[in-house]
Amino acid sequence: MSRLFGTDGIRGIANRDLTAELALRLGRAAGHVLGGQGHRVVIGRDTRRSGRMLESALAAGLCSVGMEVRLVGHVPTPGLAYLTRTQGFVAGAVISASHNPAPDNGIKFFDQGGLKLADAVEARIEELMTGDDALPRPTEGGIGLVGDARGLVRGYEDFLLTKAPDLSGLRIVLDCGNGATYRVAPSVFAHAGAEVITLCDTPDGLNINDHCGSTYPERLQGAVVERGADVGFAFDGDGDRLVLADAAGELHDGDVVLALAARHFARAGRLRPKLVVGTVMTNGGTEATLRREGIDLVRTPVGDRYVWEKMDELGAQFGGEPSGHVIFREHATTGDGILTALEILHVAKAEGRGIRELAAEVERWPQSLVAVRVARRAEWESVPAFRKEYDEARATLEKGGGRVLVRPSGTEPVLRILVESRVGTLAATTAERLARVAEEALK
Repeated sequence: MSRLFGTDGIRGIANRDLTAELALRLGRAAGHVLGGQGHRVVIGRDTRRSGRMLESALAAGLCSVGMEVRLVGHVPTPGLAYLTRTQGFVAGAVISASHNPAPDNGIKFFDQGGLKLADAVEARIEELMTGDDALPRPTEGGIGLVGDARGLVRGYEDFLLTKAPDLSGLRIVLDCGNGATYRVAPSVFAHAGAEVITLCDTPDGLNINDHCGSTYPERLQGAVVERGADVGFAFDGDGDRLVLADAAGELHDGDVVLALAARHFARAGRLRPKLVVGTVMTNGGTEATLRREGIDLVRTPVGDRYVWEKMDELGAQFGGEPSGHVIFREHATTGDGILTALEILHVAKAEGRGIRELAAEVERWPQSLVAVRVARRAEWESVPAFRKEYDEARATLEKGGGRVLVRPSGTEPVLRILVESRVGTLAATTAERLARVAEEALK
């Protein structure tokens, strides 16, 4: 069996790649590895139609090895991680495909500390999925039970409220992407005192991320301007990332959030150590902005797991990705879009300035990012036609302080090409040329 676990759990088209049968076997193997008989595990999901099917199969597998299962229903991924580490569960599982379209789904586990499983643990689970006969099958009182624990989500809401500033007098637009934040986010912002205008908060199982949320922010931008809002936030399907729009409708990503938070804490003498963790995708202008404040940027490969590991190693307070997946280590073990929004509002309130004015101080270098659907994405370095074009582009860009980054997606049949240059037209034309060559050479 080829490796099932990718960079963010197991992903695939529900009922074709990610089947109920697979979820059942996964539950049995994971249940045995993560604690077995008598231990408690919590399961949450986003709003996809396939979520209940996979939830039922996964829960059955866990119960069949004796685990006690609690279902919390719709909950953002960071909320599931929070409940896992604060409510005495030995593990947690979230059923979601994040920002992917509705036909996709995924299953991701957290350990009792709210952290993603180590590679060795995932490998052991996969190994046992091929040898199911070796797993225990308790009978009678040894079989686990499934319980409804939807009330636990209120504990996550209460936690977020403790991190919220007084939002009285602010008009805020929230685009929930018809995903997992559709109940929690409006409730938290309203209880914190804001006038809340909510978009895409009526999931039907098929409309998650459907031209809404963080991957389609145009609706958010328009609503902020039309309704005269102070700021707007768009979340992805599972609520672990966001993009924000200022009062003029201009978008700002995770790089801006990192820069603003780090600068604010550094100027107050509270950034220790004086560094933040980003990825190879982090904008060079962000790095330049931080450097002027005496703050180092440490880069990792793309993926929140790598960001967290480096943050933990260095003791960093903040880390994140341009996608808006930002981790505030003092409060969470994973990116949390709602928490990130509240933290950036804390910064704006403490600075006494609006998001637009603050973001204008963060330098941005032109970037062009293209995603090319190609079958041979993993072979890009060894295909002469594409490698020649890449080497030439890299040599040209590095002369002016720019860079080119090519990365095969870990979850989709896509090759991502990022070109960064202080000259915007050069970044765009180079990315387009590389994309054309990739389409021909890697098909």
